[in-house]
Amino acid sequence: MDIKLESTLTCPNCGQRKTEQMPTDACQYFYECTFCGALLKPLAGDCCVYCSYGDVPCPPIQLSGAQGSCCG
Repeated sequence: MDIKLESTLTCPNCGQRKTEQMPTDACQYFYECTFCGALLKPLAGDCCVYCSYGDVPCPPIQLSGAQGSCCG
């Protein structure tokens, strides 16, 4: 299985999109939109901002094929 390491985040505040490199060893709980400055946090039930706002889920979720939390 090929793991994708880039995900395009869409800001729910301004609608702008930006492709970012995802960390492989940790969840990213916060992301500041580079366009409007909004601080994004995971939605309820998601482990990180990539699972909530990205077009590709984080690497641990991709590996497990699971939904929800991947980080303890």
